Amino acid sequence: MFDTMTGTKLVGAVCGALLVFLLGGYFAGELYSMGGHHHPGEEEEQAYIIPVEETGGAAEEAAPEVPFEELWASADASAGEAVFRNCRSCHALEAGDNRVGPTLYDVVGRPVDSVEGYAYSGALEEVVDEWTPEHIFEFLHDPRGYAPGTKMTYAGLPSAEDRVNLIAWLETNPGG
Repeated sequence: MFDTMTGTKLVGAVCGALLVFLLGGYFAGELYSMGGHHHPGEEEEQAYIIPVEETGGAAEEAAPEVPFEELWASADASAGEAVFRNCRSCHALEAGDNRVGPTLYDVVGRPVDSVEGYAYSGALEEVVDEWTPEHIFEFLHDPRGYAPGTKMTYAGLPSAEDRVNLIAWLETNPGG
């Protein structure tokens, strides 16, 4: 079994391994910073600055925003089914099946905060009354920005095409 000497060797081996890892991390940090003594929050001076010519900002300009009506007219409901994977972990399509979020059964055209048995935050009621395609479109882009205080923690769906496709799919598939 274990005697005192074996236990001492085991503790020594663990402490030795820990020391090797700590010293390795320290020396790697010293090599990376080239021996400088950098403290967290302290600014470092740039050793060499690479000059970059200004291009006039043409590459940084955002693409013009397409009006919702145009996007909605070209929405592809079948493509929206694939986008629903983002929603499936928190929402169901079956009536009365509330999960982390309320059921999305027949959501398009439904009054906001109207699902029985789901405890809403009340933030959406202050912004909108009904889930029209336009309101869903804006909400899905940035839920917390659209309705500050909402319980929805999803960061948002940046692609306008994905949003209209999802809404079109939800409209044609009320119960999954």
